[in-house]
Amino acid sequence: MHRRFRARVAAAALIVLAGGTLAACGGDSKDDKSGAAAPLRLGYFPNITHATALVGLQKGIFAKHLGAAPKASSFNAGPAAVEAVFSGAVDATFVGPNPSINAWAKSHGKAVHIISGAASGGVALIVKPGINGVQDLKGKKIATPQLGNTQDVAVRYWLKKNGLTANKDGSGDVKIVPQENAQTLQTFAQGNIDGAWVPEPFASRLVLESKGKKLLDEKSLWPGGKFVITNLLVRQDYEKKHPEQVKKLLQAVVETTDFINNNQDEAKKAVNEQLSALSGKPLKPQILDSAFKEIQFTTDPVASSLFEGAKHAEDVGLLEKTDLNGIYNLGPLNDVLKAAGKAAVSDK
Repeated sequence: MHRRFRARVAAAALIVLAGGTLAACGGDSKDDKSGAAAPLRLGYFPNITHATALVGLQKGIFAKHLGAAPKASSFNAGPAAVEAVFSGAVDATFVGPNPSINAWAKSHGKAVHIISGAASGGVALIVKPGINGVQDLKGKKIATPQLGNTQDVAVRYWLKKNGLTANKDGSGDVKIVPQENAQTLQTFAQGNIDGAWVPEPFASRLVLESKGKKLLDEKSLWPGGKFVITNLLVRQDYEKKHPEQVKKLLQAVVETTDFINNNQDEAKKAVNEQLSALSGKPLKPQILDSAFKEIQFTTDPVASSLFEGAKHAEDVGLLEKTDLNGIYNLGPLNDVLKAAGKAAVSDK
């Protein structure tokens, strides 16, 4: 995303925070004179864990259901996407569970709802070849996409469970270095960091392009290997004002998820075209293949893993204890799933 836009989004978010009420997001796109909703503004990340957004945009599935292509904005990590939600710069965004939790907590449950899942898995800790276990990380530098994002919480909690400290100020047994994923590719290759806890395709790129080694697949830390890595967050004021648009968005998400799972080669091509349009450079086929193998694309939000992740964030001092009751509004999604002859998903 353009730096000036980032600055405007961040500044607007700070104004909202200073005002003491995150529910007053405002900033809705103006409807046209007929009362029809303006094009939905949709956030997503240039990650394969966000393939639902990448494929839905590239294949025109969102445009088909919404009546017009959404105005899409790309973010590096969850906290920046949440800032855009709070400022009213986007109406809905694909985002990880921990930023979703933070948005709910900071707004006292008044600003956002999670309305669908999108992906499970696809995250790993990649390290230099000489690192063979968690204790070898002592004194090392590990990158995450952003302070307080889903991967940042995960690595800090995992280190703590293994008896290592990783403080928010960068001190401790392991120094956590929050940086954009694209920068992590460079710093790892240059030897400036010793590893990174990152989503796909960055995990595969660190292995295949820079001879990194997968020390840990995050799936191994969760029951059945399932944990939410991407869900769909919507502003509550948009949800109330435009329930039909939200329903159409969910129809697009369900169709896109089916498309990815039933047409994986074509989905990979669509993802690569969308990523290439953002970065100017497509991914190599072996990286696409490696990344897709690690991810399950599903509308199930795997809610149990979100609630557990909140406990992890509390444990490492990145979240105050908060009541998450009501963070999900899966009724509209389950209506769409029922109409499509599919099983309902749970908020438990």
